[in-house]
Amino acid sequence: MVLFFTSTAVNPPATIYMGKDKHENEDLIKYAWPQDVWFHVDKLSSAHVYLRMPDGMSWEAIPEPLLTDLAQLVKANSIEGNKKDNLTIIYTPADNLKKTGDMAVGQVSFHSDKRVMHVPKRENLIVNRLNKTKVEREVDHEQERVDRIKKESAAKRAAAAAKKKADAELARAREAEKASRSYDNLFNVEDDEADAPKNQSIQEMMDDFM
Repeated sequence: MVLFFTSTAVNPPATIYMGKDKHENEDLIKYAWPQDVWFHVDKLSSAHVYLRMPDGMSWEAIPEPLLTDLAQLVKANSIEGNKKDNLTIIYTPADNLKKTGDMAVGQVSFHSDKRVMHVPKRENLIVNRLNKTKVEREVDHEQERVDRIKKESAAKRAAAAAKKKADAELARAREAEKASRSYDNLFNVEDDEADAPKNQSIQEMMDDFM
């Protein structure tokens, strides 16, 4: 079972989720979306908490109020950490999690450096607000992954088609501008020729002389 929470610290609200037990944590390590962000108490046992990354938000720029919600939820779901102050919470993108066969259930390491934040103490108002939004449900992780990949592929195809259309329109506009300049140059040449003095006949020259 997966537990889902809604944070109203940002608008639109953000989705937070975590495994109900260590075995579900294993599935989340495997199936978490690459762009989601993983949170955990440093050096202590705790829930594996994930932020479903909102569109347009980067993990390096998660708003502070949302980070606070996540950190408080992690702290509240650590048996030992919930009793302590001045905890360190670590977080990193889900695709930075590293799992090898010799690791215990729920244990992970990282491909590269993680980020950290410090939680001075538990804030019950935040934890209670989040717990009121908790929903527990079964998740077909494999089907969810398939659906996500289909949706992302469709979005990429749509973006590629839009870019192709925009490039074609830009090329047509440039060709039209180029043709227009050539047409204008043609008229300028014709105008110059029309303004040039015509060759006079011998009789006209003699008349002018007289």
